[in-house]
Amino acid sequence: MIPNPVTHSILGGGRVPGIDGVQNAASPATGASIGSFSLLDASQAGEAVAASVAAFPSWSTTSFTARRDFLNRVRALVLAEAESLATLIAREQGKPVAEAHLAEILPALDHLKHIADHGEAALCAEETEPAVFLIGHKRARIEFAPVGPVLVITPWNYPFSIPITGIAAALMAGNTVVLKPAPATTLIGLAIGDLFTRAALPPGVLNTVACSDTVAASLVSDPRFRKVLFTGSVPTGRRIMASAAAQGTPVTLELGGKDPAIVCADADLERASSGIVWAAFLNAGQTCASVERVYVEEAIADAFIAKVIEKSRAIKVGDPMDPATDMGPLTMERQRAIVIAHVEDARAKGARIETGGIGPEGPGHFYPPTVLTNVDHTMTIMRDETFGPVLPIMRVKSLDEAILLANDSAYGLTASGWTTSEVTAARLERELQAGVVTINDHVYTFSEPTSPWGGVKASGIGRTHGAMGLREMTQPKYVARDMSRGGEVWWYPYGPEFKAMMAGALRSFHHPFIVARLFALTRLSFSKRYLTRGRILRVIPDIFKLF
Repeated sequence: MIPNPVTHSILGGGRVPGIDGVQNAASPATGASIGSFSLLDASQAGEAVAASVAAFPSWSTTSFTARRDFLNRVRALVLAEAESLATLIAREQGKPVAEAHLAEILPALDHLKHIADHGEAALCAEETEPAVFLIGHKRARIEFAPVGPVLVITPWNYPFSIPITGIAAALMAGNTVVLKPAPATTLIGLAIGDLFTRAALPPGVLNTVACSDTVAASLVSDPRFRKVLFTGSVPTGRRIMASAAAQGTPVTLELGGKDPAIVCADADLERASSGIVWAAFLNAGQTCASVERVYVEEAIADAFIAKVIEKSRAIKVGDPMDPATDMGPLTMERQRAIVIAHVEDARAKGARIETGGIGPEGPGHFYPPTVLTNVDHTMTIMRDETFGPVLPIMRVKSLDEAILLANDSAYGLTASGWTTSEVTAARLERELQAGVVTINDHVYTFSEPTSPWGGVKASGIGRTHGAMGLREMTQPKYVARDMSRGGEVWWYPYGPEFKAMMAGALRSFHHPFIVARLFALTRLSFSKRYLTRGRILRVIPDIFKLF
C-alpha cells in the first residue's frame, strides 16, 4: 500500500514543509489514517505573517472588479470539485457526504457568490452631509478601508464553510489573510488554501498554516496582525481576546451557544418535532447554533415528546461515506467524553433517558441521538454547551416561564420559537436574548449570506456575514475636503471680536426660540469677521441646518 503523501502549509503562494514534525490525520469513524501534514515552527509561522504584510499594499489597492473575479474563480473550483471536497470533509470531520454538501459546500458557494456580487455595494464610500452650519460647505464621505493582515482561526465542526466565508469577506474588503485551521481538520484547511492558490490569488494574499497550539498562540500575539477573526469555544475565545488586547488588536469572536427552542401550546407539532430533531442532531450536534435545550408548554408536552422520540430513533448513525447514513461520528474522542459526562450528570440528578444515552463499542467516536426529559437548570446539560447529539426537553407551565428559562443562560447565539400565532411570534422575536431569533425553524440562517451572524453575552463579539460582516473587515475612515480659498472664521487670531462672534454663534445654533436664533444669525452673518472670512453666499444653502 502506497502511504499518503505529507501535505504542507502554503506560504507566499508555495508549499513549505514544516520543520516542527509531522502529524497524522485520522478518520473519526474508523481511526484509520487518511493522511498527514507537517507542522510549521514559530519562525516559519512568522514567515507567513511577513508574506501577508508584504502582499497587503498591492492587494489593498486592487479594484473591486478584480476581487470579484477572483472570488468567482474560487467558486467555480468549489463547484467543479464539490464531490471530492465533500468526501474529504466526511473522511476527516465525520459528517455524512450529503450533509457536507448541504452544510459546507452549498453555504460556501452561496457566500462566495453573494460577496462577489454585493461586496462593492457594501464597501463603497458613503457620502455624508456635515450637520454643523459653519462647516456645511465642506464635502465629506465615509470610506471603508481595509484593516491590513487578518488572522483567521477556524473550528473543526464546519471546517470548510466557516473559513471560506471569513476569508472571502476579508479578501473582498482588501485585506490579506493567514488561515489557521483547527488541528483536527487541518487537511481540509490546507485544501482551502490550495483552492485559492489555484484560482490565481497573488502570492502572500492568503497563507494557510498548519502548526501546534503553542505556535498558534504566538500568531495571535503578533502585532503585525490588524484583526483576529476567531470561531470556536468560549474559553479559547477569551484567551485570544486577552492576547490580542495586549497588542491592541481588534477581534471578531463567534463563540459557543446553548441555544433554546420554545415550543408553544399552539405549535404545529409535526413541524416543530421534525425541525427541532434536525436542528439538534445536525452534524452530530456539533453546531454552535444547535438546539441544545427545549422548553415545551405542558399542554402539548406529551404529544411533542412522543414525536421527538420516534423521529430521533429513526436517525441512521453510521459510516459518513455510506449514503444511507443520517448522522456520523463526533469528530474527536474528547468531545464524546464531554457528551457522556453531561448525560451522566443529568442521569444522576434525575433526568430520564428516553432514547440513546449509551455509546456503542468498537472503533469511531460514535454516540447515538439522545433525548432526555425530566431535566432542570441544576443539570450541566441545561447550562453548559454540550456540542453533541443530545436533546434535553423541559416542561414549562407557560410562555412566560419558557422565555425566562430560555434567557437564563450565559450564552446568546441563536434561539427559536415554534408557534402558529403572529402575536406570540412577535413576542418571542422581541424578548429572546440572542444574536439570531427564528420562528418555526432553526440553524439555517448561518447559510443565508445577508444574515449577520454572531451572538450576545458569552456567545461572541461582532458579526460575520452580510454587509455587517464585510464592514467588520474594515476600518471606517472619515474623509473631508474643502477646495475653497481664504481662511475659516475660527482660525487665528481670536481677539475680542471673535469672542463676541462665538457668543452670537451659540445663540444662532442652539437658542430654543426660532426668532432669537434668526436675530443672532443676522448679527453673526454681518459681523466683520464673518463677512471677510465666512463668505456668506457659500453657507446660505446650509441655513436649514439651524432649524
